[in-house]
Amino acid sequence: MSSSLADIISALPDGEGWGPPATTETTLDGVPYAPFSKGDKLGRMADWAADSKDGRDGRGGRQQYNRFNRDQQVYGAGSVSLFAVPQQAEDEASFSVVSNTRDTGKTRFGRGAVFTRGRGQRGAAQTTRGGGRTQFQRTGGRQGQQYGGGYDGRGGGRSNAGGRGGRRFGWKDYDKPQRNRDASINIKADWKLLEEIDFNRLGKLNLEAGEGEDIDSYGFLYYYDRAYDKPPVRATERKLTPIDRAAYNVTTSSDPVIQDLADKDEATIFATDSVLSMLMCAPRSVYSWDIVIARQGNKVFLDKRDNAALDMVTVNENAADAPLEASEGSKDNLNQPPALAEEATYINHNFANQVVLESDSSKVEMAHENPFYSASDESAPPASKAYKYRRFDLSTNEEEPVYLVVRTELDAVQKNALSGEDQFMIIKALNEFDSKAQGSGGALDWRTKLVSQRGAVVATEMKNNSCKLARWTVQSLLAKADVMKLGFVSRANPKSNDKHVILGVVGWKPRDFANQMNLSLSNGWGIVRTIADMCLKSGSSDDAKFVLVKDPNKSILRLYEVPTGSFEDDGEEEQQQGGEEEAEE
Repeated sequence: MSSSLADIISALPDGEGWGPPATTETTLDGVPYAPFSKGDKLGRMADWAADSKDGRDGRGGRQQYNRFNRDQQVYGAGSVSLFAVPQQAEDEASFSVVSNTRDTGKTRFGRGAVFTRGRGQRGAAQTTRGGGRTQFQRTGGRQGQQYGGGYDGRGGGRSNAGGRGGRRFGWKDYDKPQRNRDASINIKADWKLLEEIDFNRLGKLNLEAGEGEDIDSYGFLYYYDRAYDKPPVRATERKLTPIDRAAYNVTTSSDPVIQDLADKDEATIFATDSVLSMLMCAPRSVYSWDIVIARQGNKVFLDKRDNAALDMVTVNENAADAPLEASEGSKDNLNQPPALAEEATYINHNFANQVVLESDSSKVEMAHENPFYSASDESAPPASKAYKYRRFDLSTNEEEPVYLVVRTELDAVQKNALSGEDQFMIIKALNEFDSKAQGSGGALDWRTKLVSQRGAVVATEMKNNSCKLARWTVQSLLAKADVMKLGFVSRANPKSNDKHVILGVVGWKPRDFANQMNLSLSNGWGIVRTIADMCLKSGSSDDAKFVLVKDPNKSILRLYEVPTGSFEDDGEEEQQQGGEEEAEE
């Protein structure tokens, strides 16, 4: 044996040693050569999740994640894909690991626990891996809560809807049918559709208009009662008392002061703060509303109809689970949207009258008297109200100046604690109907949480009533108010909507509150200028009338041209119908 081995070695050509011949090519008989390191450790015979697209929720397996075998060298690991066979991947994708544990039908949550389905797993409980344990979402309890790992899901925690940050479907919104609400106005066949504008387009508009200037002021203001700033004790809760005071909400074209300013060519666009705030906050609205726009020559008047939807104060309009209407199966008459809006409007009217100190000797008089009040026609005294007519520059170039005049309102005045100067304020009220009822939007109980968790209460109201609070903030900024007071009014009994108590009052600077709500005033001015330009450039005659309607079920605004005198005819028909009913009686 040894002689034959020596003969073989001696027979080798000169310059060549023992072993395969040296080569510089990267293939051996057509097979790619994989680099290797002598220090490589032998790991697993087969790692099913090493290069699988479906392994570990699409993260690339343990070798890519490198969580448990950090000390292993990965020299040449990327060359594994050179040997991959496409057909093999397809075959492996059809296999799945099946647990051999026996399902007893019991969970640690009890027999009645319900688990939601994820996007990628139908018919199976969705799980997430966190903290080394499996976590289930129980939809029968607190919405959004995950048991086992403490992930709440409302912030940036892991979601169990397939991947990170995905949406979870809870029992409140899983397969929930779309709501079909009614429009605020009946669209007639002879109305001509001019434009359809979705909210995404509105959100991209932008125009800087400055802080505006005062033109004139009317009315008077009482001083605010600072005693309401102190949180009341449960035994001495202040009741909301109805106070009969004459208050007015006259539309733009019926305002005598605006008519005089229009005759003097003070501006191109005229509006009231109620109508203007609704238009500027249109992208936040959910319920349907409408604005009547009248063009007279080169002037535009933003009007509202009598008993218009935008005059009512909505409740939880932006809540994820808003109050149900009667057409949607709600049998709770007190907590339906129309009833809640009427209750909130009633509360706001009386609350602003109650929190002021009525005194003829200590009140702030404006330059002129209230233009709408007539002592001979009214039995009640006028409410504390000041009307400021202010002008804003909406011009985009110097060649074609465009100005807007708006009638703003102020509710009260107070002395600055430091300087002693008068501060003008707007007073509004948020109302709580029932924190446990459908449509409450997850609101906290104000009686127990308003003092200790005021920030959480306000944040919830910002979420559930984004449109309403944005409108109030815009009205404060338009009037250049120094303070915006928000009252928190709750029902004395959740099952009755005729008695209320005042739980507290909180004041903010309007500019700071707008920043907290991410409210852009320049975006609102861009919307106003865009709608005004559409009405100035459209129409079949110099005097035309338009209606801007928010779609009741979609995030769309529609602009219609309507025949002149349409709404005057409706008013005459209503009067005729009322006269006929009285005659029949």
